[in-house]
Amino acid sequence: MNADLRDTPEYIAVTEYLRKLHEPGFGRPHALSGPHATSDGARVVVTGTVLDALQGLPRTAVYTAVDGELQPVSSLPGSSAHGARFSPDGSVLAFLSDRQTSGVFQLYLLEERFGEAVAAPEVLGTVEYAHWSPDGRRVLLGVAGLGADLAGAQGSGTVGAAAATAPESWQPLVETGEDDDAWRSLWAYTVGTGELTRLSPQGTNCWEAEWCGPDRVVVVASDGPSEDLWYGAALRLLAVGGGIGDEGDRELLRSEVQLGLPAGSPDGRYVAVVQAVCSDRGIVAGDITLIDLGSGERTAVETAGTDVTCLQWIDEGRLGYVGQRRLNSVAGIVDVATGRVREVLDWTHSCGGPRYPYATFTADGRVVVIEDSYELPHQVVLTAGEEHRVLASVAHPGTDFLSSVAGTARSVTWSAPDGLEIDGVLCTPSGDGSFPLVVNIHGGPVWAFRNTWSMVHAWVPLLVSRGYAVLNPNPRGSGGRGQEFAGRVVGDMGGADTHDYLAGIDALVAQGVVDPDRVGLIGGSYGGFMSSWLVTQDRRFAAAVPVSPVTDWYSQSLTSNISEWGLSLLGGDLVSPGTQAQTRSPALQAGNVRTPCLNVAGALDRCTPPGQAREFHHALRAHGVDSALVIYPEEGHGVRAYPALIDFLTRTLDWFGRYMPARRS
Repeated sequence: MNADLRDTPEYIAVTEYLRKLHEPGFGRPHALSGPHATSDGARVVVTGTVLDALQGLPRTAVYTAVDGELQPVSSLPGSSAHGARFSPDGSVLAFLSDRQTSGVFQLYLLEERFGEAVAAPEVLGTVEYAHWSPDGRRVLLGVAGLGADLAGAQGSGTVGAAAATAPESWQPLVETGEDDDAWRSLWAYTVGTGELTRLSPQGTNCWEAEWCGPDRVVVVASDGPSEDLWYGAALRLLAVGGGIGDEGDRELLRSEVQLGLPAGSPDGRYVAVVQAVCSDRGIVAGDITLIDLGSGERTAVETAGTDVTCLQWIDEGRLGYVGQRRLNSVAGIVDVATGRVREVLDWTHSCGGPRYPYATFTADGRVVVIEDSYELPHQVVLTAGEEHRVLASVAHPGTDFLSSVAGTARSVTWSAPDGLEIDGVLCTPSGDGSFPLVVNIHGGPVWAFRNTWSMVHAWVPLLVSRGYAVLNPNPRGSGGRGQEFAGRVVGDMGGADTHDYLAGIDALVAQGVVDPDRVGLIGGSYGGFMSSWLVTQDRRFAAAVPVSPVTDWYSQSLTSNISEWGLSLLGGDLVSPGTQAQTRSPALQAGNVRTPCLNVAGALDRCTPPGQAREFHHALRAHGVDSALVIYPEEGHGVRAYPALIDFLTRTLDWFGRYMPARRS
């Protein structure tokens, strides 16, 4: 396998496919996220992901929906902006931009009907989020120090890596485990005076925070900045102007699972937070706990089986939530005084960004969302009950091209051997089967597919355009089915969920949809682990492409930045022989494999370091199995930037085409 494929027919064909998709939209948003609206819904802003060429990573920009079009709010060539939020009275827009230093985001403000942005004083590090206080006087800033870990869902690596000064070629990489620059802190910017004040004390790492009334902040915090410590972080209440430990500042909640999405009511009386089994920071889907700060009473909010992924206080008495239930996107409003819940949205289409459902609420209970599906490119929608108003869309001739070649998607359900019902989304080409099948395994394990544009992954519609069916399953451990379902993978990764995948394949074969002799696997992160693991458990697979996998839990646990999480979720240890650290390591089971594997990793990945893919490759070769190893030097957890993405997609098509061609000769 050559290192340079750029002159090959397949690379040229993939480039042309991507050019047809993206070139008509160069300079325009092709994906949308993070909607926010004024309280009356009259103005809406979103973050758009923009490609200017098939080169590098996309940039982001802030757009507003005007007369059915997406108009840039404030942008400079070569810079990115995101996270726009209106002040409570709608007069000022706050957003984050890296216009001064690439990859380092700072706060900017736009007044009235948008003009030129004014920079707030710089903080040391990069601002990850900004929230207005309920009285509109201050903006809360969550700041990550340069060198802090990025979550796996963000691509791993470290914050501000692009802005770091390159060391001399001879200088060593030094790790001590005590990096003073890697902490996450909280700051408040006072709009009227321009004052910037640090809120969080030294020694407290603030992962996520929101206002609770105008003078306190609720924060998910730990005693150190290590990525592993997020999994045991506690919910704290911090008084503005004081430090943790002062009167009125206290720990509110610790949980046996993870905590996320903290939100305080505008009057400071209540705190809402989501408790969830999580496998990745920033990917939270679970149950709402409501805390009365006066009485200390904790109440579990019943959301009819919805795993909640977004919280927003609409006013002092109403809490809006968004989440996933099975394959649907759901939104509802909780009346805090009565405990009643009113659902305002239940869609089979996707609602929100690529990770989990997200939306924003207006004062009268309407919802602003990004709607999409496998056949529908992203559009901004204002909805409530029967109202469904499309404010703007990213559709263009390139999205029309993709729709013309990407086939269709439908929900499917099957039974696991133990009778548990499993959901998935099946994407198929036009015409009748039986098709060759690629099983696309999601990361996490606690994440979930929905019916989304391109199914999040560029390889899905590309494979369908070449004649492959693609099954996107949500096995036990996935989100959207409640915490008991998500918890079924804890202590059993690679156990019962193995048979959820196999049963799905069997069901499609029995229906005549799938050719049993041409079944392959692809997946990243946990999907990379399962793509490696499944080929050790069943020899039916014709080809596999594990991406950013875990293949050896011993070396993973001694090289990853989330090693403690991995062992705890696996239910294994490194001391006792015969635990699941050994019995669930694909590299140690390579003698069972007959499936050719294309092993892919990023050299900058701190979650699942590239040595994991290398170990499996060498283990397979030692047993005479066809295997190739591809490590991208500038990529982290997954392959995201061009032209590396073109190269990866080319190699993926080549691999499946070699061992399980879509069309028999």
